[in-house]
Amino acid sequence: MDESYVERAPVAALAAVVRTVWIQRTGAAAYAQRHLPTGGVELHFPIGGRPRLLGPLTGPSLEVLPPHTVLVGVRFHPGTAPPLPEVLDDLVDQRIDLTSLWGATAERLAEETAGAPTAEAALADVQSHLLQVFRAAPVLDPLMREAVRRLMPWHPVPIGTLADRLAISPSQLRRRCLGAIGMGPKTLQRTLRFQGFLALAQAGAAPSGRRDADGIAGLAADTGYADHAHLTRECVRLTGVSPRSLLHGSIDKCGCGHDHAASFRPFLATRALPPPRW
Repeated sequence: MDESYVERAPVAALAAVVRTVWIQRTGAAAYAQRHLPTGGVELHFPIGGRPRLLGPLTGPSLEVLPPHTVLVGVRFHPGTAPPLPEVLDDLVDQRIDLTSLWGATAERLAEETAGAPTAEAALADVQSHLLQVFRAAPVLDPLMREAVRRLMPWHPVPIGTLADRLAISPSQLRRRCLGAIGMGPKTLQRTLRFQGFLALAQAGAAPSGRRDADGIAGLAADTGYADHAHLTRECVRLTGVSPRSLLHGSIDKCGCGHDHAASFRPFLATRALPPPRW
């Protein structure tokens, strides 16, 4: 079995809460996986192994996947995690056995994915379960959904202004973000800005030419960084490596060689939305 990683869009009924789903296979050697902050949580189901939840990340999380592993995964949008017995700020930067959160439900899902005839069928089982969960779950917090939309990198907004426009105090905004997303609004804004940079890089976007910048520096300017040095500092903080190391010197591919187009497509779609009306 050769190493591979294939992302795809979730089923349409989950698109409002799930950013992407994927199937990952490791080859004859162990694979070092670098998880990066996205603002959301992830569910990982290694076929035949223990399912786990990756909480919201504020920095890189390194994981070594054993040889001959098949894993299906689900990445959620910020603020759209499935129902959990704990608030998300208690799960930040944690990799947790899903059975400790979902009990018998997680065990049953692990059995279903292990017994599925193919990885694609296992992923379909996971999405089917999530459809049932979200149909039965309380409505997601619309205020937090709006906060996330306004914190996207395409239309930068000061946090104080955001709180005013949402008609809540800055302390209330922070408290609600911690509970629903797992991080404060400023941390989320920095995370989404970096995701915006990666989205443009993965899409092979041409820099707009602002500030006489091109290449990586041009994409940095397009996503709100003051300059290349600012991007580099943030990249090291969020990923542990420089932008050129992360992208292997190219602004049109991921250094790991994986195609993340399905993950960044919904993210880039927010770029085309009109700016928020203040």
